[in-house]
Amino acid sequence: MLTWILVVIIFGVLILVHEAGHLVAAKKAGIAVEMFSLGMGRRLFGVKVGGTDYRVSLIPFGGFCKMAGEDPAEAEGKEYEFGAKPVGYRFWVVVAGSLTNYVFAFLLFSVIFMIGVPVLSNEVGQVLNDYPARKAGIKPGDRIIAINEKKIEYWDDILKVVAEESAGEAVLDIEVERGDRSMMFRVRPAVSESVNIFGQKISRRMLGIGNREKVTSISYGPVAAVYHGGKRLLQLTAMTYRLIWLLLTGGIAVKASAVGPIGIAFFIKQAAGMGLVPLLLIMANVSMALAIFNLLPFPILDGGHVVFLFIEKLRGRPLSVRVQETMARIALVLLLAFALFISWQDLIKFTPLGKTGFGNKADVSESVSP
Repeated sequence: MLTWILVVIIFGVLILVHEAGHLVAAKKAGIAVEMFSLGMGRRLFGVKVGGTDYRVSLIPFGGFCKMAGEDPAEAEGKEYEFGAKPVGYRFWVVVAGSLTNYVFAFLLFSVIFMIGVPVLSNEVGQVLNDYPARKAGIKPGDRIIAINEKKIEYWDDILKVVAEESAGEAVLDIEVERGDRSMMFRVRPAVSESVNIFGQKISRRMLGIGNREKVTSISYGPVAAVYHGGKRLLQLTAMTYRLIWLLLTGGIAVKASAVGPIGIAFFIKQAAGMGLVPLLLIMANVSMALAIFNLLPFPILDGGHVVFLFIEKLRGRPLSVRVQETMARIALVLLLAFALFISWQDLIKFTPLGKTGFGNKADVSESVSP
């Protein structure tokens, strides 16, 4: 029950943020907003302010911002209607929801870096047989404090320095703490070749060690947190667009790489037992995914409306209502089919259904979060 309450709260906040973006942009553009609803279906309660009915509706998933004349079939030609405004005004109203979600993700990432990001310590937990680290004498429990005189504090530092310092046949000078002693080892990394999630063949230098899974946290001041928050958001954005491209071109399988609401609920359940920061990380990632997904050039999504506006700008007049409605119906059917497919895959991957004859339970580690 707690999981579903958290799911409703998180999605409710993100949808409220999205629709608030449309609301503010519409008001700024002089477009009348008839209804602003958190939830769908029958109105439960609300208040009417400035001609807008701010309401909470029965079904706790979803929400909407209904602007005057937004549906061409209902337009009356009034100057305060959506269709009466210039294309540029309508463009910003359409994209405002996604932009607000994206900014919200940036703020969340910044807050996370101020609170403290969970990171792995520099302590060795596993030393693999027949790999350079074991042959050199490194043991479980050793704390790696320097590589080639570069200071090591966290496990990510080890990965970064090994990648930077081990070109060609380079030998690494690794300083470790073992109990109250400091020890130095010379290690020549082994070369490992693998394929990443984007289907690219990559080679990397390996010492043959694993972390102890001892988690600590690192926090930053406000300025540094904003920098790291923005950097993390841009990295995840680039990875998400790359993933979408590979999904569309068949580079990777949809069922192994995408998750829907059921999958997100599973991750929220896991994060709930780990504290506030993991929950905020989930919220930040979902907010970013909503922004990116909504701007895809697909009818009924915000990106589809942007395409219609672009066509209108080129033609000097909008597409006919009939054409837009036909494209929207087709898109709705395709989107529902895709949602059902993803939901079915989520059931297989994240519920006991995957253990039955209905499908093979996929490894959760293969799933990618939007």
